Formats: sequence, C-alpha cells, structure tokens
Amino acid sequence: MRPFHRLRPARASLRWKIAALAAATACLVAAAVGVLVHVLTAQDIRDRAGARAFNAVYSAMDVYRRTGTLADGAELDPAELPAALRHPTDGDRHTAYDGHVEGNLGPSVWAAQLTGGPGSPVLAVRVNMSPDLYGLHRLDVTMVVASLVALAASVPLAVYGAGLLARRLRQVSETAGRIHAGDLDARTGPTKGRDEVADIAATVDLMADSLGRRLRTERQFTADVAHELRTPVGGLLAAADLLPPGETEDLLRARVRDLRALVEDLLEISRLDAGAEQPVRARVPLGAVVSEAVARTGLDTEVTVAGAREHETAGHETPGHQTTGSGASDRDSAEPEDARSRGTVETDPRRLERIIGNLVVNAHRHGAGPVQVLVDGRTVVVRDHGPGFPADLLLHGPRRFHTGTAERGPGHGLGLTIALGQARLLGAELRLGNAPDGGAVATLRLPR
Repeated sequence: MRPFHRLRPARASLRWKIAALAAATACLVAAAVGVLVHVLTAQDIRDRAGARAFNAVYSAMDVYRRTGTLADGAELDPAELPAALRHPTDGDRHTAYDGHVEGNLGPSVWAAQLTGGPGSPVLAVRVNMSPDLYGLHRLDVTMVVASLVALAASVPLAVYGAGLLARRLRQVSETAGRIHAGDLDARTGPTKGRDEVADIAATVDLMADSLGRRLRTERQFTADVAHELRTPVGGLLAAADLLPPGETEDLLRARVRDLRALVEDLLEISRLDAGAEQPVRARVPLGAVVSEAVARTGLDTEVTVAGAREHETAGHETPGHQTTGSGASDRDSAEPEDARSRGTVETDPRRLERIIGNLVVNAHRHGAGPVQVLVDGRTVVVRDHGPGFPADLLLHGPRRFHTGTAERGPGHGLGLTIALGQARLLGAELRLGNAPDGGAVATLRLPR
C-alpha cells in the first residue's frame, strides 16, 4: 500500500489565513476609527463656526445700534444670505449652513438678526469654515498614513505569531503521520505554551502510547501462539508419516501441512512486527529472480520481462522466446555490460521471492486466469483477471485473517500482509489496485 507522505503546506495555509484575518481586522478598525474621527471633527467644526457667527452678530448689532455703522464682516441684506434668514419673523438671532463654495470661500455658516421691527434690514455675519475643513483634510491624510504604518507593522507580527502556531500544529500532524506509517515510537513531546495546541499534542501522544501498548500485546500474543504451536504441529506431521497409505492419510497430511504453513506465516509476521528481520542484499538479475519465484509456486503464470526477449509460462518454455533465467545467447553476451546491468537490482533475493510468490499465489487463489507478471526496470506488476481487490482492502490495506468477500476463495489472509511487511523491509513500495477492465493489480517498485 502507499506509504504516508506529509502533504506540502497549501497556499492558503493557517499562517496566511491568520495574517489575512489580522490585516482585515486592522483595516476595519482603522476605517471605523477614521470615519468616527472625521464625522465628530466635522461636526465640531460646524458647531464652533455657528457659535462664532452667533457671537459675531451680537457684537455687530451692538455696534450698529450705538453708532449706526457696520462692524468688520457685518452686512445688511447681503445677496448671498440663505433664504431661511432673509425674512425672520422675530428679532432673535438665527444661524444657517451654506454649502456653497467659491474659490477659498465656503462652506460657511451665516448668522442674522433684524435691525428693527418686521420689514427692517437684516444684519448678517458670515463665518468661513474652509481653513478648518482644510485642517480636517490634513487630519484625514494623517489618519490614513498612520493606519498604513500600523498595518505594515501588524501584518508581519501576525504572520510571525501565526507561523509559531502553524509550526506547532505541523509537529502534531507529522507525529500523527509517522504513527499512521507504522512508527509507533513517534511522539510530539512537550510543546511550548498551555493552550489547545498543547492539549492536542498531549492527546496524540497518549493515543500513540495506548495504541502502541495494544499492538505490542497483540504482536506478542501472535508470536507466543505461533511459537507454542510449532512443536505440536511438527509432532502431528511426524505422526502423519506413520499412518498407512490411503485417502485418510493424504487428507490428514494436507491439513497438517496447511497448519504448519499457517504457523510459519505467523512466526514470520511476528518477526517482521518486532523488527528482528534484516535484509541480506545482493546484486541479482530481477527478471531471473522473479521467474524463479513464479516457477516455485508451480502455478500456470505468464512472465514477461520488458526490454528483453523473455516471455514464458511458468514451467513451460514458449517456442521462439528465450526462457527467463536460462543461459544467454551469443548475441546477448555481445551486448555492452551497462545494457545487461539494467536488469539487475540490489536487494534480498529470498525476501523478493517471498513477495512475488505470495502475490502470484494470491492472484491464483482469489482471482482468475490468466495471471500475468510483468518485469519492467525496477517494477514488478502481478495481475489477474478476476473480480479484483475489495474496496475495503484498497481503503484500509490488507488485514490479518481477513480475505475480503467470500467469493475471493479460501485462505487465512496473511499472504498480502507478509508481502507488504517484506516490501517495507526492503524499502520497496507495494501498491494494490484494480485494472479498469477488471482484475486485481499489485505493483512492486524496488528502490534505487
């Protein structure tokens, strides 16, 4: 099955999401504060202008009534006076806003009062707000610049803080991935801080401890059972040899052989689980090793070695083709050394034969013919034309004593488990899948 690989961080990783959120929050806060300050300041400017105009009319009216002259800025019935102030019905002072702008004059606030009774001239004073509004514009520019500076300073800090969080989460993810890949000793260990990430890391470590204890107990139980059964099974096999020839003796001997094979498979799995196995590597011709492994099964299987004139049905040489594993022809011996070395690999031939044999036997037992084996470079493909692997097996991988659906035939479900364990020991990759036109496909890729 496929080994676990940690995916590369996506472009929209947690770090950048948090940074984008911080930047958006800073922009919203800056915009809200800027709008609030602008509105309040503009209202204050208008209120102060109205108060100045109101006081200026009071002073101008006092001068006009005492001396009959107009104070600076005061006018009688000016043409620009807003309509609301032209015909007041009482002698009180009134103010009005004038948004008209002409050059540097305006917007303005007018204040007006009747000089006498109804129908008398109106004394008016105009207060120009353009200097104050120019100051408001400068304040707006300053707020924008300050917001941009704050944003430029806050985003890197947010990225850095989010990076620390993402790094801690990535450590937990990598630990979970290593546990998924079979490293039961992987632990996150103590993490900085006392937050939710530390709780997640501690929970993953506790889960790994519990899972490791359970698996070690299961593996030890399997090893103990297989070891204890080995001696009585050997005695049964010896006792079967003493039986007189006949159908009963053949049937009993076959069942005892099956039982011994099961015990040997359990012992092999226990050694693989315990990590007690070490490969003995040698440089061997891959095509010849595969052909020999297929021939040892004694099953009718087609073997094809890509890039060479080698094609055979196990146990039967096909006319017109060179049998895999036989002596090379004169033309083959004349080929350059590097051309012949392309078909060689450095691996443990005994374990490789074990993998190929299990895959071929599984294809015959649970699939349908023809069963084909293709050797191409460092890749070996074993295919049958049966119902294919069950979806549960492809999703969760091979499980011990589980053969999938009943129509897949007899067996104790250890063949693929052993093949996967041996492949992992060799550093090879074993993938299980189904062909588009039907049939199970097992692909073994040996490392360089």
